[in-house]
Amino acid sequence: MSVPPSYGNQPGEIPAWQQSPPPQPSLASFRRETPVVVYVIMGLTITVYLLQMLTEFAMGADLPAVLGMKVNDLIVQGQLWRLFTPMLLHGSLLHIGFNMYALYALGPGLESYYGHQRFLLLYVLAGFAGNVLSFLFSPANSLGSSTAIFGLLGAQAVFLYQNKSLFGSRAQRALTNIAMVAALNLWIGLTSPGIDNWGHLGGLLGGGIFSWFAGPRLAVEGLMGTYSLVDQRQKPQVIMAAVLVAGLFAALATAAILF
Repeated sequence: MSVPPSYGNQPGEIPAWQQSPPPQPSLASFRRETPVVVYVIMGLTITVYLLQMLTEFAMGADLPAVLGMKVNDLIVQGQLWRLFTPMLLHGSLLHIGFNMYALYALGPGLESYYGHQRFLLLYVLAGFAGNVLSFLFSPANSLGSSTAIFGLLGAQAVFLYQNKSLFGSRAQRALTNIAMVAALNLWIGLTSPGIDNWGHLGGLLGGGIFSWFAGPRLAVEGLMGTYSLVDQRQKPQVIMAAVLVAGLFAALATAAILF
């Protein structure tokens, strides 16, 4: 009597082809860090705005804005901090309210993936890039954190695009929404007086470039049943990307000052 061939299943065991695949790790499981940097930036920006109002009330002049907003002639004279400090300054309650709402909407999710240090680099470099492009192409004085906010918008788009295999169809919808928001805001900047469109565009470029080379690239790793999401970006890559963005826009500013 012949013995039926064995396919490796014990009595009562479900054949392998009928078993459900092991669960994949969820994106939510990767979010481990509280958005401390977002809250610190918000607190610092609001504190500076309170100082703006206080000095204007007590002295008749907005002293922080006088000392820190982007003024091209003063930057040429050597006041280079004015390429950074405008992102802490605002011109009205509506101005700071809109920007802080945008930071609160975009920042926590990004920081949870980027981590504290990388998110801070993203914010500062995007603000710097936006102020440099404004310095190059806009003669008007300017202030506001929207340069950095547009950098977060660019970073969000790059993050979704580079990790679209994990987000599935949601990535395409989110990318479309981001493109519409960016285009609408740039159009408003082109058609409305008093809006620094070059600053917005520079922030978008600075944040996008940094994120392309330094943003999280998530991959599924691990043995069957113990999968996890791992960021494949290494610290040297982040440092090199920061040097690239800072060096590029610093070179543009230097060329404009010299020539």
